Amino acid sequence: MSAKARAPRTSTRAPSESLSDGLSREFYQRMVMIRRFEERAARAYAEAKVGGYCHLNLGEEATVVGVIGALDENDYVYTNYREHGYALARGIAPERIMAELYGRADGVSKGWGGSMHMFDVASRFMGGYGIVGGQVPLATGTALAIDYRGGTEAVVCVMGDGTTNIGAFHESLNIAALWGLPIVYVVNNNGLGMGTTVEQSSAEPELYRRAASYRMPSARVDGNDPAAVHAAMRTALSRARAGTPYLLETMTGRLKGHSVVDPARYRSPDDTARVRAGDPVAAFAARLLERGVLTEGRIAEIDAEETARATAAAAFAEASPHPDVSTLFDFTYATTVANDSRRLPGEALFPAAPRPTIALTEVPA
Repeated sequence: MSAKARAPRTSTRAPSESLSDGLSREFYQRMVMIRRFEERAARAYAEAKVGGYCHLNLGEEATVVGVIGALDENDYVYTNYREHGYALARGIAPERIMAELYGRADGVSKGWGGSMHMFDVASRFMGGYGIVGGQVPLATGTALAIDYRGGTEAVVCVMGDGTTNIGAFHESLNIAALWGLPIVYVVNNNGLGMGTTVEQSSAEPELYRRAASYRMPSARVDGNDPAAVHAAMRTALSRARAGTPYLLETMTGRLKGHSVVDPARYRSPDDTARVRAGDPVAAFAARLLERGVLTEGRIAEIDAEETARATAAAAFAEASPHPDVSTLFDFTYATTVANDSRRLPGEALFPAAPRPTIALTEVPA
């Protein structure tokens, strides 16, 4: 396969733009939807209605809506395990997402994926991945398939800042740049890889600069500004569709710990206060109020509407049945695979061998 025209070596700061009033209102409502959904999910986890792990997008709402809002309907989305907001922004019904968190049959993955592994092929939401960076090679492979078939779609691969330190990240960017694949890598830099700061774990903490190693264009953008993220994503996607992959770093915040059960004691009070002061939902509401795009009354109405939607989603999930154990392996493969194992936990790998029959003879007295 011949290499396409190489991208410039230099990285640039992402452009900004002013959203139309209509799109501003739409983005704000989506941000509030994500906020109220995630708060309701945290409550459900505390009530032991959500099993496994649960990672929330609280504080990342502006990045989520800016990224997803720039996509075409046929584009592909890969995320990590902090995925609920992306699924919501992609148009998957809150009821189906909440039911998946509850492990119920009406969930987006029939209850078998849970918080970290939901998947919806209809919306080309290709899943969250519990292994750090597990989605990066798969997203790159999807971009290769699009290029091979001559398609017009693009792939967006979302990851956290910690992912940029694993081998698969560098291997994937190298392949994408060599072969000119239609993919945008989005690094959500909230300053913490679990509980370790980026400065303590990355020799180059300005993560967008890593793209220069592969002559790939890149940018860093304010992840608390949905308009700036949206503009940056439009630029990135335009380059990717033309055969130049792109790395976008969004500088955002994390309002809670790494997961629902993380009390985040490694953060100083000053750092916590700083992140809360930059709350993207409140900041965007204030901007739209100042511009006259929203009124105080409409802001209150939106909050009430999305709170009610989150409550209804939880009620739907509660009423949904548990999946039947017989369906456990139905969605392991997209197509039938010969000799795939359907062994349940505790079942023997092989059938028990027959016991030998021993003939007993009488011993003479």
